[in-house]
Amino acid sequence: MKNKIFIICLYMMLIGCSNSGDDNDTEPVLNPTAVTLVFPYEDSLCNEGTNVTETESTVLFEWQPSDHTDTYALQLKNLSSGITTSHDTSNTELAIVISRATPYEWYVISQSNTVGETAQSQTWKFYNAGEGVQTYAPFPAEIIYPLMAQIISTTESQIYLKWKGTDVDDDIIGYDVYFGTTEQPDIFVSGHDSGILNDVPVATNTIYYWKVVTKDSEGNSSDSGLFQFKIE
Repeated sequence: MKNKIFIICLYMMLIGCSNSGDDNDTEPVLNPTAVTLVFPYEDSLCNEGTNVTETESTVLFEWQPSDHTDTYALQLKNLSSGITTSHDTSNTELAIVISRATPYEWYVISQSNTVGETAQSQTWKFYNAGEGVQTYAPFPAEIIYPLMAQIISTTESQIYLKWKGTDVDDDIIGYDVYFGTTEQPDIFVSGHDSGILNDVPVATNTIYYWKVVTKDSEGNSSDSGLFQFKIE
């Protein structure tokens, strides 16, 4: 009887050790990491594409590989039309036909076949060169604060507005800021010389709308698009 009990206990110990070893051998599932963008360069004029027609060219987008990634989704937004297209690939470069003399922004999403988590790269803007174009309009201002649909809880009667302006020609001369409580706000400040506007009056329980028009020395301009936020 004692021998039987000893054998049973030994058998259970062996099973336990075997299971423990299996658990330790299981490899952890890792999330993909974000890629580093390579080309087209950030805030640059891209003139290295292959012209397809007078209005279109093929541009080769490139980025560095990321860890634990099976596929990439390149997100490309035409900043003139506001249309975003998605392009899937398992490579780290992709040729896309795009419009000439047009501003774009792009980023890459890293994806895995084993996990649902993804990772997003930085967002870069560039201007695709156009035939005979000597100067280019500024990129639409990047709104930093307040963001779209942001709810701000504050007891203050003033806030600040912040944005970032860029231009491949580096000749921005000022910003017109539109601000108000209607969906077509009036101009609030004209020719502002920096990317931040302080002491903007606000009231609680009110929705505000705003946008920034960037101007350069050649008379070109760009519109950030309309943003809204609420003061609680």
